[in-house]
Amino acid sequence: MNKSDLKRNYFMLDGRFARKGYDWWWHNFTAVNEKSGEERAFFIEYFTCNPALANQKKDEMPLLGQAPENKEKGIKPSYLMVKCGCWGEEACQLHRFFAWKDVKVGHNSDGFYISAADCSASEKSISGSVQLSRQDVEKHPEWMCDAGSMSWDIKIEKKIAFNVGYGACDLFRKLKAFEMFWHAEGMKSLYSGKITVNGESYIIKPECSYGYADKNWGGDFTSPWVWLSSCDLVSRISGKCLENSVFDIGGGRPKAFGIAMNRKLLSDFFYEGKSYEFNFSKFWTLCRTKFDCKESDDKIIWYVRQETVKAVMETSVECDKKDMLLINYEAPDGAKRHNRLWNGGNGRGIVKLYKKSGFAGHKLDLIDEIEAGHIGCEWGEYC
Repeated sequence: MNKSDLKRNYFMLDGRFARKGYDWWWHNFTAVNEKSGEERAFFIEYFTCNPALANQKKDEMPLLGQAPENKEKGIKPSYLMVKCGCWGEEACQLHRFFAWKDVKVGHNSDGFYISAADCSASEKSISGSVQLSRQDVEKHPEWMCDAGSMSWDIKIEKKIAFNVGYGACDLFRKLKAFEMFWHAEGMKSLYSGKITVNGESYIIKPECSYGYADKNWGGDFTSPWVWLSSCDLVSRISGKCLENSVFDIGGGRPKAFGIAMNRKLLSDFFYEGKSYEFNFSKFWTLCRTKFDCKESDDKIIWYVRQETVKAVMETSVECDKKDMLLINYEAPDGAKRHNRLWNGGNGRGIVKLYKKSGFAGHKLDLIDEIEAGHIGCEWGEYC
C-alpha cells in the first residue's frame, strides 16, 4: 500500500544483524547524455555489512570477505560499500569500500543518513564518487567490480511508497523474524541532478527519470531472487501515459524464524491512485502467486501471475542480456552464493490488471492492459 514510513528506512544493523547482517539503500533512474541526448539507465547503492565485526582501530581497513587471506582465516566482511553503475551497452558496476571508522550513519527528523568521505545518502539526496583503474581492479578481484569512474549529485522526491505492512512492522524488526526484509519508500521517485560516468555527463530530469528507491536488510539473501518495477506505464486501452501509477514486485523464497517458505512474491500496482496489493503476509486476502523466470541465449524472461479475492495481475517482462549485468554481492557470512544474479534497468513488458466480480469472484473484468518500459529487473538463483 502507499503508506510512507521513514522508520523502515532507518539503519537496521543491531542485535544479531550487527554481526551477521546487511542493510542497503538502492536507487535507479534514467538520465540523458548532455551532448547527444541519448538515454541511459543508472543505479547507485549504499550497502552496509557487519558493523560489529569492525575493530575500530585507527589503521582499520574494510574487511573484504572475498580476499584470499580472509577466506583462509574465516574472516567475515565488514564495511560500507558504495556501488554504482549503468546498464545498456557497456554496462558496468563499480565498488568503493569504506571501513566503519570512516562511516557516519543514523537518523534525524528528516529520516536516515549515511556518509563516508564525499559519499552520502539521505531521504532527499545522494552524492558521491567512485574511481577505479583497470590495473587495480585486475589486482583486486575481491572488489568484485569493473574499472571506471562515476560521480553524482542528485536530489530525490519520493512520490509513492510500497509499504509491505506488518511483515516489516516494528515487532518483527525487533525479533529479526525474516531473513530478508524489504521496504520501498520511493517505488515512484523523481530524481534530478547530474551524473558523470567515464567522462560523459548526463542530466537527470524529474519528468523522465523513471526513478525508484528501496531498501533491503537482513541476515542473508533469498534464492530465487525476483524483482520487477516500473513507473513508465502507458495504457493500451486509452493510449494515455499513467502519470500516477507504478508497480513493484519482489521476493523469491522468504524465510521466517529460520523456516523457508514456498516460492512467494510481494507486489503492489498503484494504478492511478488506487492500490492493488498482492501480499502473501496478508493471509485474509487469499493471495496466490505463480511465477516463472528463465534465461534464453539472449534474454531474461519473467512471467508472474498473482491474485487475491478482489483482483488479478499478470506481468510479462523481458530484458536483453546485452543491456544487463551480473551484479555482485557477498553475504554477511563471507560466502558469494549468487554468481548469476542478472540485473537490469531497461526491461520492457505488458501488465494486465483485472478486478473480480460475479459469484465467488469467478468473472474477471479487465481494468487495463499496460505497456511498461524502463523496467528495473532482477533474476537469479544460487549456483
